[in-house]
Amino acid sequence: MQTEQDTNNPGLAAGSRVGGYTVNTVTYLKDIHAWLYQLAHDTSGTRHIHISNADRENTFGVAFKTVPEDSTGVAHILEHTVLCGSARFPVRDPFFSMLKRSLSTFMNAFTASDWTMYPFSTQNRKDFYNLMDVYLDAAFFPNIDELSFKQEGHRLDFDDDGDDPKLVYKGVVYNEMKGAMSSPDQVMVRSLLNALYPDTTYRNNSGGDPAEIPTLTHAQLKAFHARHYHPSNAYFYTYGNLPLADHLAFIEKRVLARFTRIDPKTDVPQQPRWTTPRTTTYAYPLDRNEDPIKKYQACVAWLLTDIRDTFEMLVAAVIEQVLIGNAASPLRKALMDSQLGTALSDGTGFEAENRDTMFAVGLKDVTETDAPAIETIIFDVLKRLADGGIDPELVESAIHQIEFHRKEITNSPYPYGIKLLISITASWLHGGDPERILQLDADLERLRQALSGDRFLETKIREYFLDNPHRVRFTLAPDQEMAEKERQRVESELAERLSRLKENDRTRIRSDAAALEKLQEAHEDLTRLPTLERTDIPPAVASVAFTPGVFQPPVWAYDQPTSGIFYFTGGLGAGTIDNRLLPLVPFFCYCASKMGTSACDYARMARRIDLYTGGVGFSANARTRFDDNGDCLPFVSFTGKCLNRNLDHLFAIIHELTTQLDFADHPRLRQLILEYRAGLEAAVVHNGHRLAISLSARNFSAANHLQELWGGVHQLHAIKQVASETAEGDLSHLAADLKAIGRRLFCRDNIELALIGETEMLTHAETPMGNLTGALAAGGKPGFVSPPVTVPKGLPTEGWSTSTAVSFVAQTFATVRLGHPDSPALAVMAKILRSLYLHREIREKGGAYGGFALYNAEDGLFSFGSYRDPHIENTLRVYDGAADFICSGDYAEEDVKEAILQVCSEIDKPDPPGPASRKAFFRRMIGLSDETRLANKQNLLELDKKTVVAAAERYFSDRAIPKAVAVISSRDRLEAVNNGPGNRQLHLHTV
Repeated sequence: MQTEQDTNNPGLAAGSRVGGYTVNTVTYLKDIHAWLYQLAHDTSGTRHIHISNADRENTFGVAFKTVPEDSTGVAHILEHTVLCGSARFPVRDPFFSMLKRSLSTFMNAFTASDWTMYPFSTQNRKDFYNLMDVYLDAAFFPNIDELSFKQEGHRLDFDDDGDDPKLVYKGVVYNEMKGAMSSPDQVMVRSLLNALYPDTTYRNNSGGDPAEIPTLTHAQLKAFHARHYHPSNAYFYTYGNLPLADHLAFIEKRVLARFTRIDPKTDVPQQPRWTTPRTTTYAYPLDRNEDPIKKYQACVAWLLTDIRDTFEMLVAAVIEQVLIGNAASPLRKALMDSQLGTALSDGTGFEAENRDTMFAVGLKDVTETDAPAIETIIFDVLKRLADGGIDPELVESAIHQIEFHRKEITNSPYPYGIKLLISITASWLHGGDPERILQLDADLERLRQALSGDRFLETKIREYFLDNPHRVRFTLAPDQEMAEKERQRVESELAERLSRLKENDRTRIRSDAAALEKLQEAHEDLTRLPTLERTDIPPAVASVAFTPGVFQPPVWAYDQPTSGIFYFTGGLGAGTIDNRLLPLVPFFCYCASKMGTSACDYARMARRIDLYTGGVGFSANARTRFDDNGDCLPFVSFTGKCLNRNLDHLFAIIHELTTQLDFADHPRLRQLILEYRAGLEAAVVHNGHRLAISLSARNFSAANHLQELWGGVHQLHAIKQVASETAEGDLSHLAADLKAIGRRLFCRDNIELALIGETEMLTHAETPMGNLTGALAAGGKPGFVSPPVTVPKGLPTEGWSTSTAVSFVAQTFATVRLGHPDSPALAVMAKILRSLYLHREIREKGGAYGGFALYNAEDGLFSFGSYRDPHIENTLRVYDGAADFICSGDYAEEDVKEAILQVCSEIDKPDPPGPASRKAFFRRMIGLSDETRLANKQNLLELDKKTVVAAAERYFSDRAIPKAVAVISSRDRLEAVNNGPGNRQLHLHTV
C-alpha cells in the first residue's frame, strides 16, 4: 500500500479536477522520491506533467511538436523570433532582458528535429512566476514582426554603400548554421537522418541549411507559429516544491482560457520500412591545408523500434551498452582493434529521440575505400554474438550502468528538473507514457525475466540488425573544394539577385537596414518586464563543511545525503613533474583508466569499471592559489563513484590504478593516442570561443600558460606531435614518459582525498581507505607547488586557421582577483557589457550567435569573446569601444542591479550533496575560504553605479593597457584582416 504523501499538493489524486484540468494519473517515483502527476486541459487539449518533490530549484518548460517540411530552418528561426517581443511585453528582446532581471539557474530554448522547447529553472518563487509570465506570452502571443525575423533569421543587405555595392546575407540563425555545417560531426548526424528517414520530417535540417534559409518568408514563419504553437500542440511541464494548483491557475488565466481545441496535424508518421539495404555518401568541407586521405567517416545505421515502446527502448539501450559501452565491448573493441580509424564515428550509438529510433556505429579518420571492411567487421561481430551468445557479465554491466545513472541526481549539464524533462520529451510528444520512462521497474523486471530464458538478447540482435533491411552503409567524405564552391554559389546567387533589383527594392533593403539599426539602438522602457530586487537575493553563500571523525587530513570526509551513492575524489600534486613531460599530463589522465594494469588488461578493467562503478576518471587542473603569492597550483584530480553495495569494488579498482598502472600494451597505447587526438580535433569548432580565450590568456601567468598547454590548442599540437613521433610503432619512449608521470603523482605524501557519502558508507570506507594510502609509494616529493614553466614575455596578437565558415574572436587583459575590493565591480561590468553593449553590437548588428564579456575572478583576467561570428575586424573594433561605453556611465542604477542579479544567479547555482562537497574540497585545496566568498558577495550586494564607473576608469580608461588577441577562423578570413584597411596584423598559425 502506498504510504508516502505529497505534502506539496495534499489531497490531489487521480480524477481530481483543478480548474479546467483533470488529473489523469498520480504515481510515486520511489527512486527519486517524487510524485508524478499527468493532467489534461479539457477545452484546449493541452497536456501537463508535474513532478513534485522537495527540490527548491523549480523548473518550467513548454514544448511543441514542430515538424518542418523543408530545410529553411523555420522551427529554429521561430524559436529565436518569438523571443523578440510579445503582446504584453513588447520590448525588443525580453528573453535576454529577463536574463538580467532574474536569479534563474537556467534559461534557454532548444530546437530538436521534431520539437521546440522553452525551459527555465530558478530557486525563487517570485522569479518562477516572473519568468513563466514572459515565457508564456512569448510562446503563445509573440509579435513576430518582420524586422525581428530579418535580424534573427535572414536578410539581404549591402556590404558597401559606395558606387559598386554588393549584396550579402545576414542573420543570426543564418550565421549560426553556417558555423554548424562547418563541423564534421554536425554534418554527419544531420546527413545520417536524411539518409535513414527519407520520407519523414527527419530528412530535413531543422536548424536550417544555409543554402535554403534565405528562401523562408515572413508569412511562412507566422503560419508555422499559428499551427504549431497552439495549446492543442503544447506539452507543459513543471517540477519542484511549489504547489501545482498555482501553476495551473496561472497558465490557464494567461493562455488556455483564450483558446479552443484544434487538430494541429503534427503527428509524425513512421518511416516506411525498406526491403533492401542502401549505400550512400555525403560530403563535408575540409580545409585545403589538411590531408584528406584519412579524413573519411564510415558507419552502418539501422532504423529500430517505435519510441513509444519503452520495453524495446530499454532492450535497445542495454544492447547499445553491450556492443559499444566501453573499451571491452565486443563491437567497439573489434572496430578499434582493426586500426582502420582513430575513434568511433560521429553519431555512433542508440538515438532514442525520433519517432522511429535508430542505431549507428562505425569509425572516423578512415580512407575512402574502408567502408566495406568496416561493414564486414560490424556484421561479423553481430553474427558471432547472435550465434555464439553474449557474455552474461556484459549484460549485467549494461543494466548496472542504466540503474546507476537513473539513481544519481546531478545538475550537470542541466538542472535535474530539466534533465528529467529532456529524458521524457521525445517519447511523450509521440504518445508514449512518461511514467514508464521515469519508473523503469516494470520494464526492468520484464527484462530480467526475459534474460532468464533462452538467448533473448541474441534473438534481439538478429531482429534489430542482422535481419533488418532498413539500414544504410554511410560514408562521410571530405571535400576540399566544398567551402569555395559554396562561397562562389552564394556570390553568384547574390549577384543574380542584385541584377534583378529595381530601385524600389534597393530602397527597401536600405530602409530595412536603417530601421533595424534604429531599433537596435533605441532605448527601451524595460519596466514593463517583471524583475527581482536586491532584497530577493539571499545574502549567504552555500557552503559544505567537512565532517571530522574517522578520517584525518589529508583525507577529508563529507557526511552527506547522497541517495545511496558514494563519491571518491582526490588531488595529486603535479608541480614536480619535469617540464618536458608537462604537455603529456592530460593524455596521461585520458589513458590512466583505459590502459589496464600489470594485474588486469584494459578490456577487463573496462568491464570492472562499468560493472561496479558509475565511472572512474582523471583530469589535469591548473589553478591559482588564494594566498599572498597567488602561485599556480597544478594537480591531477581523480574521481570515482559507486552504489553503496559496490564500495569495496571501487576501492579495489582505484588501488590497482594508483599502484599498478601499466603502459606496456603498446597497440592499446597507440589506439588511445589516435582516439584522444580525434576528440580534441572534433572539439575545435564547437568550443572555438573557449579555445580563443585560452589562447589570448595564456601569457598572463603560469596558471594560464598551463591551462592552455593542458586544455587548449597547444594541447592539440602536443598530441599531434606525439601521434607523429609514434606513427612508426615505437612507443617505448612514450610509455616510459607516462610511467614517469605516474611515479611523480602516485605518492603517499602527494595526495589529498575527499570521501563523500552517508554515515554508513564513510564508516565502511575506513579499512579500504587505509589500505589504499598504505599501498602508495613513500618518499615522493610533494607536488602541490608551482610548476617548472617559463611564461613567454609579451602578449599574442594571433590568428589560428581551421575549417570553419565563421570566426571566434577573443581579447584578454589583466585586472585583479577575487578578494580585491574591485573584484565585485569587475564581475558586474562583465554582465553590463554583455547585456547592454556586446549583445547589441555583435549579435543584433553583427549577426554573430553571441558576444560576451567574462571576468575570471580566480586569475584576475577580463576577456571578450564571440561565437560563430561572421566578422573579425569589426568585432575587434567593438571590443575597443567597450572602454568608452563602460566608463561613460551611460547606464542606470537599475542596470547595475540587474548585473548583480546575474552574478548572484551564478554564485548561488545549487548542486546536489555529492557535487557540492566535491567543489568544497577543491576550494579548500586552492585556499578559497567561505569567508572570502561571503565577503565578496556582501560587497557585490552593496555596489552602486558610482562605484562601478569609478572601477571602470581604473581598468578600462587606459588604452595603453596591454591586451592579447586570438582569433580562430578560416585562413581566407584571417588573411583578409591582415590585408584589409584596418592596419591590424595577426600572426598566423594553423590549429
